Amino acid sequence: MPDLAWMAWTWQTGLFFVGIASLLLVMTLLAAWRPETERIGVLRIPTTRGDRLFISLLGAAFIHLAWLGLVGPDLWWASGLSLLYAAAVFRYV
Repeated sequence: MPDLAWMAWTWQTGLFFVGIASLLLVMTLLAAWRPETERIGVLRIPTTRGDRLFISLLGAAFIHLAWLGLVGPDLWWASGLSLLYAAAVFRYV
């Protein structure tokens, strides 16, 4: 077993990576079960579910960074805002 102590793993870090891996697994299963078709939303570009997931994750990163810089380290509200943003992206983009 390799020594991973230098990585400073915490339960929050592990939860983050488990969440990302779960999202990728769900998206893969959805693509196999219900093949996706591109659609055009408010951005007027064709997007797939994977594109919208990427836009959601990128937006969530910026929301959390802005929250850290403007409000402080309590990120629960930023996470809730990111979930609302992701719901809007999957609905309208």
